[in-house]
Amino acid sequence: MADMMPFIDLATQRDRIRDKLEPAMAKVVEEGRYILGPEVTELEQRLAAFSGAPLALGCANGTDALALPLMAWKVRKGDAVFVPSFTFASTAEVVRWVGATPIFVDVDPETYTMDVAHLEACMDMVRKDPELTPRAVIAVDLFGQPADYPAIKALCDKDGLKLIADSAQGFGCTLNGQHPIHWADVATISFYPAKPLGCYGDGGAIVLKDEGLYELLRSLHVHGSGKERYEYARIGLNSRLDTIQAAILLAKLDIFQDEIDARNRAADGYAAGFGDLVRPHKVIEGGISTWAQYTLEVEDRDGFRKTLADHGIPTAVYYPWPLHDQPAYAGSPASPGGLPVTERISHHVVSLPMDAYLEGERLDRVVKAVRAALG
Repeated sequence: MADMMPFIDLATQRDRIRDKLEPAMAKVVEEGRYILGPEVTELEQRLAAFSGAPLALGCANGTDALALPLMAWKVRKGDAVFVPSFTFASTAEVVRWVGATPIFVDVDPETYTMDVAHLEACMDMVRKDPELTPRAVIAVDLFGQPADYPAIKALCDKDGLKLIADSAQGFGCTLNGQHPIHWADVATISFYPAKPLGCYGDGGAIVLKDEGLYELLRSLHVHGSGKERYEYARIGLNSRLDTIQAAILLAKLDIFQDEIDARNRAADGYAAGFGDLVRPHKVIEGGISTWAQYTLEVEDRDGFRKTLADHGIPTAVYYPWPLHDQPAYAGSPASPGGLPVTERISHHVVSLPMDAYLEGERLDRVVKAVRAALG
């Protein structure tokens, strides 16, 4: 068996920014402003500018970034929140946190993002349920590409629903030149290390447009703090972004757009190398993906993964067990028509190595292994 290559090459990235990274971290340690230091404020300003939003707020992780707006909007028991089932647990988990009911929506068979027609069917179902009130949609920028925000926003506007863009995997993606916050009430980010813009621990952020909501979120993310120290205006969370993680992210943000461009070149290299045999999920027309994952559908997933492993190529499976089939969500209402696309692709998707440094010999190794597995 060949030596296994990294699934995500964080070491090369670290070497690239080392001259900025190490002094930035040392500065935080020396100054001792470990919580809500100036680097956090600077990062928030730069995240807002990058995404074309007026405001941004750092928080402890991408899960809290989703929960905080629901708390601010007082989403609660009896409310329905529409979420995809083919996603990470956080997207639906936060709905249960606040006592609301997740309504699981199928995904488009080409893009794997929320299926707009099925979303509309789910909304129609909830309108007829006297025990549920539709309140919000959480659309996921799955694998790094934007959901169909113009269409989803139009459905939300019909019923006055809030729209969250879960950009945990997709911060930096655009649709027709616009970031998801152009349509959404808030867009949320995860800085988990494996994300396209990742720190060296946990971290998250919210970008938004409404100043009143921003002030409320700022209170909620620090224990519901009021105007004075040790004054608590509401029940909140302890969800601050560590200063040292902000310093790391500032160094990474300097090269982030260049890395997005490089990820797209790597995706093009894959397409050129084995696109005649298999294709990845389709990027929405007008969309630019961050390619958080490069995901294929294959018939014999186990056999495919074994062949690649024999060639020293790691793979990953996102997500083999859809959320609507998980025991934790057994009480959620059945979606109209079921979720056939979600259930089918969960048995066939597999993701290949992807990062901004996938080129040359490393990319060629993956291409050869994929062709060996499928040829």
